Amino acid sequence: MTHRAAEDLDLVRSYLAGDVSAFDELMQAHEDRVFGICLRMLRDREAALDATQETFLTVFRKADRYKAEAAFSTWLYRVAVNTCYDLLRRQRRRRADALPDGHDPPDATAGDVLASVELRPDIEAALQAVQAEFRGAIVLVDLEGLALETAAEILGVPVGTVKSRVYRGRRALAQHLGNLRDPSEHQRDE
Repeated sequence: MTHRAAEDLDLVRSYLAGDVSAFDELMQAHEDRVFGICLRMLRDREAALDATQETFLTVFRKADRYKAEAAFSTWLYRVAVNTCYDLLRRQRRRRADALPDGHDPPDATAGDVLASVELRPDIEAALQAVQAEFRGAIVLVDLEGLALETAAEILGVPVGTVKSRVYRGRRALAQHLGNLRDPSEHQRDE
């Protein structure tokens, strides 16, 4: 068990024993990652904020249902993904326009900041075009960097299903994006 997981478990136990400040610590430790997952799933800042808030309200009300079989973060991220799926289902019933592109900072992990900013709207649009179940797997594995096993626990599916969803999601992204860069920039394996 990692240090963070042990600390989370202690905080959950303290919260369940009546220490509300322990829940505040849990929320502060995980709110950025939960918001990041929600933002990538929903692609709308307001919706992501709502989903983040709804996630923590759900955890606040249902913390007694957490079983320490997996890390608290795994359970929390599963609640976040399920909350996003619920919001996406509701959005299908009534479509709303997303915020205009350019409201998010560039991808800090990209090597070329200018290329990152330039490609980000296309990548986000392509990600939104991917089916929600595939998008969830891609967000957790490729964007959040979680292990396949952890993503499987969060999504409540076998590891093989996560692999399949990531593969199919990547294929859908590649088809939607096409070749965004000059072919001379790509290295060929010949």
